[in-house]
Amino acid sequence: MARETVPKTVAGAYLALLKARGIDWLFANAGTDFAPIIEALVAARQSAIPVPEAVAIAHETTAVAMAHGYWLVTGKPQAVMVHVNVGTANALMGLINASRDHVPMLFTSGRTPLTETGRLGSRDLPIHWGQEMFDQAGMLRELVKWDYELRYPDQMTDVVDRALSITNSEPRGPVYLSLPREALAETWTGGTLPAPDLAASTGTAPDAATVARMADLLASAERPLIIAGRGDASGFDVLGEFADTCGVPVAHFWPARLAISTEHPMHVGFEPSPWIERADVVLVLDTLVPWLPARHKLADGAKIIHVGPDPGFHRIPMRSFPGDLFVKAGVAETLRQVQPLVADAPAARARRLALAAEIAQSREARAGAFAEPPAGPMTNAWVSHVLSQHLGEDAIVFGELGADPSAMRLTHANAWFGHPIAGGLGWGMPAALGAKLAMPDRTVVACVGDGSYLFANPVASHQTAAALDLPILTIVFNNGVWNAVRKSTRALYPSGLAAQSNDMPLSSLAPAPAYEQVVAASGGYGERVDDAAALPGAIERALKAVRNEKRQALLNVIVAA
Repeated sequence: MARETVPKTVAGAYLALLKARGIDWLFANAGTDFAPIIEALVAARQSAIPVPEAVAIAHETTAVAMAHGYWLVTGKPQAVMVHVNVGTANALMGLINASRDHVPMLFTSGRTPLTETGRLGSRDLPIHWGQEMFDQAGMLRELVKWDYELRYPDQMTDVVDRALSITNSEPRGPVYLSLPREALAETWTGGTLPAPDLAASTGTAPDAATVARMADLLASAERPLIIAGRGDASGFDVLGEFADTCGVPVAHFWPARLAISTEHPMHVGFEPSPWIERADVVLVLDTLVPWLPARHKLADGAKIIHVGPDPGFHRIPMRSFPGDLFVKAGVAETLRQVQPLVADAPAARARRLALAAEIAQSREARAGAFAEPPAGPMTNAWVSHVLSQHLGEDAIVFGELGADPSAMRLTHANAWFGHPIAGGLGWGMPAALGAKLAMPDRTVVACVGDGSYLFANPVASHQTAAALDLPILTIVFNNGVWNAVRKSTRALYPSGLAAQSNDMPLSSLAPAPAYEQVVAASGGYGERVDDAAALPGAIERALKAVRNEKRQALLNVIVAA
């Protein structure tokens, strides 16, 4: 029997189109709306029609975070599909993170069948009435760049191409497409899939006048400062060269994606103080929150330049950071154009020489803090320092309220990914799974607080790691409290009753589960570490399990509260 070369159903054509458009993975959490998709996957397998690899993910937030992590290390958006309104509701936390982190993905869900009778795919279960909504997309419309619902088979290719064009256009972000069961079950009559006719909008370049003004401000500055929050692989070396040749220090505040090597001679750490207080020109690179107005004070008369695909972050309801110049352009391209106009200035060369010695001295002092292990409970910084010594150059670390990047050696663009500024916890571990799926030969580590680990649906995440053969190392920084809640209370009421009595209601995580046993339930290696002397050996054993035995591992590390 001759094999089919053209899909028979809309669901089959949809899957084939995704593959043709460069989507390799469909992270799915299925329900009754998936029947046409499942049938189409089997048909594609039997007919050798290329479609994305569809994988069952045990929880929706895990699926979205995996797509997030996959994109971070590859730059290739992937697809997610969940079950109607209930699956969409579960996925909202992950979409909040993707939205604020400008991560493109095709997020899709089924939709309760539109018709009660008369069509293939019409309602045939009680839940098909109970899951009906007036506006299913209303749950997430604020979090996506675009949303639509597929109603007619003949519009499928146009709808998908528009979705992919929008998600990949700057500023990037997730898009949403709902897929009713009847539409997916329709016969495909469109024949061979067409070539794409909608490209993503390209990033803009700064105009000559803007480049000249930026260069003039930076070349004449006595104490310029770069604040970077979210880097990317394309701009990593560009920023490093710019900072070096132009003599501008870089403070990497709230590093969602590593923008510059921690070993770079102009890297001054992850806190803008004291540099921002004395800076006369501050260059902010694609950073939603470049400083905290309640903590950091700008120098009188300081000039502020914001650069990025959306330098004013216009989808944020309120943001009033001052700026003398807002440059809507790609960071890397802007720096390339400004650099030659600044690097040759006499002030730049003089700054470079003076700053290099000051920064090196400060870095040496920070390194000295880890000469000896702590006498009491381990700190997050100490654990991070020891981990960094064992990882090697090519490891990928995802940090979510666990590791302290200031205590680590991070030298390449994919070395560090911090949790998105939205603060939707439970992201770190499944995002690390997505990265491991994309780069199976790399060592991938998720460093998470104990609260972040609980939010990650750990049973689902460990099951996914086992099912897809994704041996990552998870380190739980276990302090037994919701530390963000406790710190916030102390900061707001430093002399309040809660701080004075050390009584913090609603912040305890006691009694703590034996987290190392959770990973063991999925065949992984687990170990609890209580003292600093035992930490290096525990890390070595866990990395051996990941690298040599090819199974996931978890260290439950007890740290100071």
